[in-house]
Amino acid sequence: MNRYFYLIKLQYLGYRYHGWQKQPKVKTVQFMVDRTLKYILPDTAIKTLAAGRTDAKVSAEQAAFELFLDRPLNDLSIFMEEFNFNLPQDIRALSIEEVDENFNIIQDSKIKEYHYLFAYGQKFHPFCAPLMATILDNLDIEIMKEGASFFRGAHNFKAYCYKASEEGQYERELVKCELVENDLYTANFFPERTYLLKVAGSGFGRNQVRLMAGTLFNLGRGIISLEKFKSSLRPDYNGSMQYIAPASGLILHKVEFSLD
Repeated sequence: MNRYFYLIKLQYLGYRYHGWQKQPKVKTVQFMVDRTLKYILPDTAIKTLAAGRTDAKVSAEQAAFELFLDRPLNDLSIFMEEFNFNLPQDIRALSIEEVDENFNIIQDSKIKEYHYLFAYGQKFHPFCAPLMATILDNLDIEIMKEGASFFRGAHNFKAYCYKASEEGQYERELVKCELVENDLYTANFFPERTYLLKVAGSGFGRNQVRLMAGTLFNLGRGIISLEKFKSSLRPDYNGSMQYIAPASGLILHKVEFSLD
């Protein structure tokens, strides 16, 4: 049987979803995508596989999945129109391209970049909640910026992986980690100053970026020292970071592939 392969990039607001992957009795992004595909392609065998999974309430500026079909799409532009017309308002397809059978959406994913959006110091407009974490305490942003810079490069991130085991591989390299004032995401109900933690690398452990953000928040609060923070990245560190930052501040900004 012939098979046809397509790479589809999309974006979504994750606040009302229980992550990407289909799960029993809960609404997920993949469930809504698959349901829409089955509606517009009723006589076609369909399978979807994502470049990675996002957790509950995590959003994506640009995520990607591979679509496997048993018959070709005759007109990609018409497909995109029908797909977007029938998807929920909080999911939008961005592009589609045909790939061959040698393409592997997981192995050919080179770099993923995540953004963590937050503000601090007071309670803000409720409309911020789906996109932004609000830290009510005051934060020392300068020491957090310094801390973020230490994440760059190759380190042992075992302390930053949820429920890490002794058998896991935790040596990872981050090609970017910086804390900057946000000028990318804007809305008239956002507070005057908001901040972005930008993190990019080839792979991440479970809740790694949220644990990194949570540790930086504790650094900014003065709960942990800069020296203790630095020690958490050493191979002989035996502890684990405990504060997982709220999911709604996390955004998958983009995924780069070897064919891009």
